[in-house]
Amino acid sequence: MKTVTLATCNLNQWAMDFKGNLERIIESINIAKSKGAKYRLGPELEICGYGCEDHFLEQDTMLHCWQSLAVILKDPELTKDILVDVGMPVLHKNVRYNCRIILLNQRIYLIQPKKAMAMDGNYREGRWFTPWIKPRVVETFYLPRIISQIIGQNECQIGDAIISTLDTAISSETCEELFTPNSPHIQMGLDGVEIFTNGSGSHHQLRKLDTRVDLIRSATSKSGGVYLYSNQQGCDGSRLYYDGSCMIMINGDCVGQGSQFSLVDIEVITATVDLEDVRSVRASFMARCAQANLTQEFPRVRCPIQLTHIDYCHPPDRVIHINYNTPAEEIGFGPACWLWDYLRRSGLSGYFLPLSGGADSAASAAIIGIMCQLVILDVGKGNKQVLKDAQRITNSPEDYIPTDSREFASRLFFTAYLGSKNSSKETRDRAMEIAKDIGSVHKEVDIDDISQSFNDAFSQITKKQPQFRVYGGTSRENLALQNVQARTRMVLSYHLASLLLWEQGRPGSLLVLGSTNCDESLRGYLTKYDCSSADVNPIGGMSKIDLRSFIEWAGKFRDMKSILSVLSAKPTAELEPITEDYRQCDEIDIGMTYDELSIFGKLRKVNRCGPVSMFERLVADWPHLEPSVVAEKVKHFFYYYAINRHKLTTLTPSYHSEGYSPDDNRYDHRQFLYNSKWDVQFETIDRIVLRLSQRPQLKNTVNCPNQASLTQQ
Repeated sequence: MKTVTLATCNLNQWAMDFKGNLERIIESINIAKSKGAKYRLGPELEICGYGCEDHFLEQDTMLHCWQSLAVILKDPELTKDILVDVGMPVLHKNVRYNCRIILLNQRIYLIQPKKAMAMDGNYREGRWFTPWIKPRVVETFYLPRIISQIIGQNECQIGDAIISTLDTAISSETCEELFTPNSPHIQMGLDGVEIFTNGSGSHHQLRKLDTRVDLIRSATSKSGGVYLYSNQQGCDGSRLYYDGSCMIMINGDCVGQGSQFSLVDIEVITATVDLEDVRSVRASFMARCAQANLTQEFPRVRCPIQLTHIDYCHPPDRVIHINYNTPAEEIGFGPACWLWDYLRRSGLSGYFLPLSGGADSAASAAIIGIMCQLVILDVGKGNKQVLKDAQRITNSPEDYIPTDSREFASRLFFTAYLGSKNSSKETRDRAMEIAKDIGSVHKEVDIDDISQSFNDAFSQITKKQPQFRVYGGTSRENLALQNVQARTRMVLSYHLASLLLWEQGRPGSLLVLGSTNCDESLRGYLTKYDCSSADVNPIGGMSKIDLRSFIEWAGKFRDMKSILSVLSAKPTAELEPITEDYRQCDEIDIGMTYDELSIFGKLRKVNRCGPVSMFERLVADWPHLEPSVVAEKVKHFFYYYAINRHKLTTLTPSYHSEGYSPDDNRYDHRQFLYNSKWDVQFETIDRIVLRLSQRPQLKNTVNCPNQASLTQQ
């Protein structure tokens, strides 16, 4: 038996917070050592934080990273008898690399640059870093003076190499490299590497953990090995939430897993594994042995440390089941943790939400409620950092210990029903019940006088009085009268957020929460600079379908029964007068159902479909509809998408969670001035419709996917 104890971690790093990042790194090293680990792995770019973006281009960032590394190396205890693997940017021959740095006994043994840059979705690593595209090549790296003066070491090796200890071989792959077809662990495993490490900066997206786990399992199940995965966890200053889930696997089995969503800043997990299990699996797989025999050798860097235990008091850890959250739980816990990080790091004192009594604002409110529940849970577990943050945010004395989520919410969460003569009693009452269920300080305000003052000003200027459509007005008048109400609510929301704490005699102000969902943004079903304009939006990257499942889950399992009532209510903006014959309905205004919107969104972004390819796909997927009907739906979607795309340039920063998010600022890069006629595209669709209409009708003998099945993709 050759057992070794290994440590990996989730760290809640913050971009450019060098002091805080260093403190968390040092604490994680100390925890790893206290648990008997001989190897400590940290997240990608953990010293400066993964999300520095264009700050990576500044030489100051490089300087402060080396300063932090110098602090670690200066302490004789931190790297004593333990391999410490940290992530930071390194400039070599005037080329910037995203690197892992291997430390032992106050020396740097290897700098290993990342070989494949993440360049899709939210990732733009190629903007700041160059991949190391010289396989099996190492070069001499000359250490900066700040390091050499402390440890007396002037140079080390940089490149594509393996760490060879006295008893095993270790090598790194970083985040994206795990996702590539020819991952580094394949060749390195054939060359004898037994322990693979992956310091990652992987953000949360609904259902993404399944993919990540499958890849890690595959990396060691096919030909054996130990795999350590580390990740950031939390909001490091942007729309992304890094969802932790550090883990340790051996031969495809999990022996250690960290949390996916947590308020804990430092989480270190360890596992003891038997390297003989790896060797036995590999040596008995003869086809693998033949391939290993042909593998070109990697350079090796010798580290004088024995990782395996010399006694028999460290048995291997048992296999555990991997914990997965449902999509509804992911929507609840991910944004809740993100909002807590954002609040405590912003320096403000709480959140304000315009609570309409509809599903979207109810979902945003529920997420704040879950945030408060998580705070109470962590305080109860003795998390001193969470308690300290809770006291500071709420301006409470040091003897204040929050024990009830609703009481805690009343200190930092404010809501208001911004009603008008077009609002219904049902939504007003629903908003009040939801606020009571969650614990917010709730206000009711009528905006009629404010919005009417704009109409009066217009009448003074033009001598004309616009009317709603139900009273004989044109579509332009009708839209303008709706927009002025919506924008009044936005301005009033910020005014209330600035002064509600002042009303209570407390210092500070509130962050304004938005509650526009991904589908409505995609269609442009919002008023520019209405309540979709806020400081942050926890649900802006989520589909209406997923939000419905979240609301049902939160109502049943998070003690928020009042929000269940929104599921049976028809979505309505309540911006037009209610009459005996007419009541505004969102799906009628939009011209399509939310289920259809979700399908259009996935096809447009995830499947990269333009109008023609989307039509061709849906003609096959929707056999219950005539091709001409499908064509009209696709044209309708792309027309409104085109004329409203400009609205997405001003979207509130939203928690990223959906693969088809239309976020114009980071994720979905497209122009905002379109030819909404789509002349060539729509003419091509028309020709296909004509060709299909001239074909003889054939009986469909194949079970074609229906709308519901496509929605669930």
